[in-house]
Amino acid sequence: MSHPLPTLYIDADACPVKEEALRVAERHGLAIHFVSNAHMRLPESPLVSRVVVTDGPDAADDWIATHIGEGDIAVTADIPLAARCLKNGARVVSPTGKPFNETNIGTALAMRDLSRHLRETGESKGYNAAFTRADRSRFLQALEAAVQAALRNR
Repeated sequence: MSHPLPTLYIDADACPVKEEALRVAERHGLAIHFVSNAHMRLPESPLVSRVVVTDGPDAADDWIATHIGEGDIAVTADIPLAARCLKNGARVVSPTGKPFNETNIGTALAMRDLSRHLRETGESKGYNAAFTRADRSRFLQALEAAVQAALRNR
């Protein structure tokens, strides 16, 4: 039985790699959903679907987690959303190229909670590192690897 092509779901609000994700989608002919809380300028392509949710801060995450399925791929830096997507059988890649999987998601959630605690207690200022060209390159490699793996598993 042939499975449909994977679909890409992009947590678009703060995503710095929209153009790169579209390039990979176009190379493989994959549909791509950019999901955001507000209207934004997005790359143009017949493969692009724009989804704007307005129901609050977690509405985009909820939309992605509800629609993503086995074999699909999410691009997000949101660790709880990554965990939800993995539960649905999807692959997940962060915008910096870090793949989330069943092996590392528990540690990622724990580190997120620890970082939040350190910020709340004033132990850490919680600055995010600047997004670099190397991050962009790692993302392209990781997304391509995720797509190749999803296509092999069809």
